[in-house]
Amino acid sequence: MVINYKSIFFIVFLVFVTKSNSMVKNSKNPDKPFIVVLDAGHGGHDPGNLGNGYREKDIVLKIVLEIGRILEKQPNFKVIYTRKTDVFIKLHERAPIANRADADLFVSVHCDAFTNNAFGAGTFVLGLHKSKANFEVAKRENEVIFLEDDYEENYEGFDPNSPESLIGMTLMQEEYLDQSILLASMIQHNFSTNLNRKDRSVKQAGFMVLYKSYMPSVLIEAGFLTNKEEGAYLNSKEGQKEIANEIAKGIITYKKSLSVSNEIIQDSSNQLENINSQNNSPSESNYNGVEFRVQIAASSKKLETKPYNFKGLKNIERKKEGKLFKYYYGSTFDYDEILKLKIDALEIGYSSCYIVAFKDGKKLKLSDVLISTNK
Repeated sequence: MVINYKSIFFIVFLVFVTKSNSMVKNSKNPDKPFIVVLDAGHGGHDPGNLGNGYREKDIVLKIVLEIGRILEKQPNFKVIYTRKTDVFIKLHERAPIANRADADLFVSVHCDAFTNNAFGAGTFVLGLHKSKANFEVAKRENEVIFLEDDYEENYEGFDPNSPESLIGMTLMQEEYLDQSILLASMIQHNFSTNLNRKDRSVKQAGFMVLYKSYMPSVLIEAGFLTNKEEGAYLNSKEGQKEIANEIAKGIITYKKSLSVSNEIIQDSSNQLENINSQNNSPSESNYNGVEFRVQIAASSKKLETKPYNFKGLKNIERKKEGKLFKYYYGSTFDYDEILKLKIDALEIGYSSCYIVAFKDGKKLKLSDVLISTNK
């Protein structure tokens, strides 16, 4: 297969332009609601998988509508659906719905199929497949493009059967990977802890539905319809409500974990005064030797950690993690102090920055740190 590098360059350029515009808009509109786009997989003449006679398209639509019902009751949430009825939405048209809405999250819900012994829930983020099994999951979901009459034009030679087709598209979500993983981890935690579901973990795979989204995005495989017991659970009202509830709680927790909300940005001066006055009480803001940093960027490019490369910010640290260079602003054991630093980064334009946690040089899940300390 021939990779069109000019097309890849254009895609990366388009992402940069779109993201820059989003930064400007968000900084001027701190009252913007937290927008979640919910995507029920398949639909219309595409039934999805039909394990044990169930129809994936119907089950995931019910789950998505229930997630939306829960989120719509939350303050400052706005929910947009790619579909609310049994209609067919082309794969390449789903993520742009989120882009046009300037959404904060894109969440796609599906049900899996394999042998009748496989069971459990898994959550995926976009990336190159780490295993053949991950590739097969993505391949099944991506093959829906063949149901579209004009798929060759819409997908410009993309081949679901070829891992090489995914090299360029993974660049699209590079900037949002850590945030996507954070959301996915919270949802998986809820599945395994609250519902006692088998944890199939957070994984990376090349799902076409995620690759054109310009925000943190996840694809949830809620379980296996091909497993008799799990299929019956997924098809039940009780099962659908339980799954929807845990996904919704994961989304709500993710929003809360974005340490500085729009309200904090709007009232940042008051927050800073409060933080300064409370810094003498380390018991409430220190977390047992956990070090906090603000991640402001992730890129395949190795940049000098000079202020001119980071909008004038000093105290930048670069760390290589896998194939990416992560860029961190500040370092402190005081959670209140890291909130101040994140406000600084947000106010100069790093609207996608977020807090990360380390202990003894090892990266930790921020949600685990905050949850364990607040128990």
